[in-house]
Amino acid sequence: MATKNSSKRKNEILQALALMLEKDPGERITTAKLAKEVGVSEAALYRHFPSKARMFEGLIEFTEEAIFSRMNIIAKEQSDLGTQCQQTLSLILTFASRNPGICRLLTGEALSGEHERLRGRISQLFNRVETQIKQLFRQHEVAVKGKYSPEVGSRANLLVAVVEGRIQQYVRTDFTQSPLASWDNQWQLLSPITGLSS
Repeated sequence: MATKNSSKRKNEILQALALMLEKDPGERITTAKLAKEVGVSEAALYRHFPSKARMFEGLIEFTEEAIFSRMNIIAKEQSDLGTQCQQTLSLILTFASRNPGICRLLTGEALSGEHERLRGRISQLFNRVETQIKQLFRQHEVAVKGKYSPEVGSRANLLVAVVEGRIQQYVRTDFTQSPLASWDNQWQLLSPITGLSS
């Protein structure tokens, strides 16, 4: 029972942190402010997380789980490369639109003055997305016995850069410009990137 309560409290702390990131753009979040938001003492926060960096890592881990578990399902359920890429990018942009506070982590904006390893974690997250998209392109090359030119790395990188840019705009506009705004039309412009004839 204690573990269940501890897990519940951890989730409450992470939800409060995400909400503060959303409500107070540009403001540095202290453990004192976070404790007040959650309604506990700072000592109680540290019983669940040894440091503020670990709290941020908790949000990053939540993001990784949400994105990569679904990306794996898309890769298995869809066989068409265009559909795989479109659904993968839409997944990330939808997650971003629903989690504005976490977007401040994804852009690094909320990590100024925080532990350097947190920036590394965000970089790894986007690198992993790009690697998985590259893998989809490579599987398509094998399936149609063709070769992309420009090569798959350039194509995957461009798709991820567009997603990162949309998230950056969302943060820059204080969450007024949704990362999904005009996305269907923009995907039509991007979709030829996935085309390859046998």
